[in-house]
Amino acid sequence: MNSSGSITRRRLLMALPLVGAGAVGAAFWKMLSGMQHGSFNPHDINAPVLNRPVPDFSLPGLAPSEGFGTQDLTSLKEPVLLNFFASWCIPCVAEMPTLMAFKDQLTMWGVAYKDKPDNAAAFLRHSGNPFARLGNDQQGRTGMDWGLSGVPETFLIGPGGVIRWHTAAPLTEDILRGSILPLAAKLKTP
Repeated sequence: MNSSGSITRRRLLMALPLVGAGAVGAAFWKMLSGMQHGSFNPHDINAPVLNRPVPDFSLPGLAPSEGFGTQDLTSLKEPVLLNFFASWCIPCVAEMPTLMAFKDQLTMWGVAYKDKPDNAAAFLRHSGNPFARLGNDQQGRTGMDWGLSGVPETFLIGPGGVIRWHTAAPLTEDILRGSILPLAAKLKTP
């Protein structure tokens, strides 16, 4: 009886990885199926930070700009687009021409996320710098406080430092014209 119980336990232990792999495969299949039918969007991240005050943070500047923090965002009277970017991020490179095209229509502040200051500065010299202020989050701690899932990630901060809009996808002209600019216009104080 002891040896048959041992064999059953061994079979159970051998079957566990197969069952686990099957569950992961089923979940992956469901995700791919959802993407094919348009019901799953990997960029549609549930943003529990919406309509909440910005987190408490303070960032050193990225030359030539001075840094900024919570106090700077909470004292604003106009909306600001806050963009987390990195020189090593391919989608950040792709969205930079769009940001440059809209820099005169909306105040933008940037945060170099987990990037060496020299690399981030070179990236902005090469791609253009749409940001009125730049902060440096080299260790990524501020990004964690904001709940970043990666870069680029962008937030529209309303007057008083309240997060009014968020995306974890690269910005496009359609997003800026269709979502961000109309919302920013509504948020401007008279």
